[in-house]
Amino acid sequence: MTELDASFFDPAVLDDPFATYAAMHERCPVYRLPENDLVMVTTYEDVREMLVDTEAFSSQPSAGAAGRATEAARAHAEYFVEHGWVKARTLQRTDPPVHTRYRKLLGRVFTTRRVSEMTPRIDELTHELIDRFIDRGECEWVGDFALPMPGIFICEQIGLPASELATFKRWADAMLAMAQRVLTVDQAVEEARIEIEAQHYFDQEFARRRQDPSDDLISALVHAHGDDEEPLTDEELQDLMHQLITGGLETTTSALAKGMWLLIRYPDQQQKLRDDPSLMRNFVEEVLRFDSPVAGLWRVATCPRTMRDVEIEAGDAVMARYAAANRDADQFPEPHRFDIERDNAGTHVAFGVGNHFCIGAALARQEMMSAFSAVVDRMDDLALARPLDDLPHEPSFFLRPMKELPISFRAV
Repeated sequence: MTELDASFFDPAVLDDPFATYAAMHERCPVYRLPENDLVMVTTYEDVREMLVDTEAFSSQPSAGAAGRATEAARAHAEYFVEHGWVKARTLQRTDPPVHTRYRKLLGRVFTTRRVSEMTPRIDELTHELIDRFIDRGECEWVGDFALPMPGIFICEQIGLPASELATFKRWADAMLAMAQRVLTVDQAVEEARIEIEAQHYFDQEFARRRQDPSDDLISALVHAHGDDEEPLTDEELQDLMHQLITGGLETTTSALAKGMWLLIRYPDQQQKLRDDPSLMRNFVEEVLRFDSPVAGLWRVATCPRTMRDVEIEAGDAVMARYAAANRDADQFPEPHRFDIERDNAGTHVAFGVGNHFCIGAALARQEMMSAFSAVVDRMDDLALARPLDDLPHEPSFFLRPMKELPISFRAV
């Protein structure tokens, strides 16, 4: 088996993995990580093939996963049994035909029409946040905009006061903690305790919306079923809230941070966007392609098969590495060049492919469109206010969170 000279457990590789992806495309496009036996799939063609083949690559956790769980993972799971709700497997964690039911229900919530109705509030919130720092001529973009913009919006959608954004972020971080990094048993239990705090809040809100629905996301979920359909159970609702929060906050925050960083790093592309605002939609797609917010997601092989020269056994964990596929030269000529006029930028797989295509993609795109349209209109002479850390990203195996992005600008 071909061995890489780099490890995805090295924070420096996680921070800037693109040279490693290029080496994998050339030498080992399907690669079994020696550290944890995970099979990583990196080419555009293979990732798409894998994601649409739900029979061979299942989204359901492996039946043997519990037996292989770490002590911390077992403690985390046991705490939910004792103190919270053991979440049902929904949406991202199911395959057709079970997945089809959840997709149908959620499709009634995340419609193009609903996103269109949300857009005036997204635009308003964008300008409210920029108003807070526009006169200073500088800000810390992640903390002052990229986090609060989607965070406040989701808070409003689930009925949590915007003043509780810090609480919401703490809940979201706890929901992601087990997948982000290695935890001790005590740390795992503490993260479970924080998430269960969120579960109890949501349980009260589910009950309230059943009796007194309003025009928000929780009401839409609680009442998503038709007259001839069973409503979602509390366990299903808890799992959906977990997925929607983790999928809608950290990933959009990352995309907003990367968009600004790319505008600063590539002033020629920034000028093109200023000269021709009609390029905004393609700019958004190129940001998502060039530095995908989600590096990749796991599937479980259901049967033995060979991909390239790698033997995959039933039960193996296999990761579709979106970020690597989006830098595949066979699909994207000069893949490491940031080009907002790239004619196929929108064919990226940053939101996945097939049945599990991100249900919040339209909302995320609109948040990016609103944000960077306002930036182009109101902020010029964009620059870093000070050098970034040598490793500007928080270490994460499957996300791309920036630690900070201090910027300076001239108000227009």
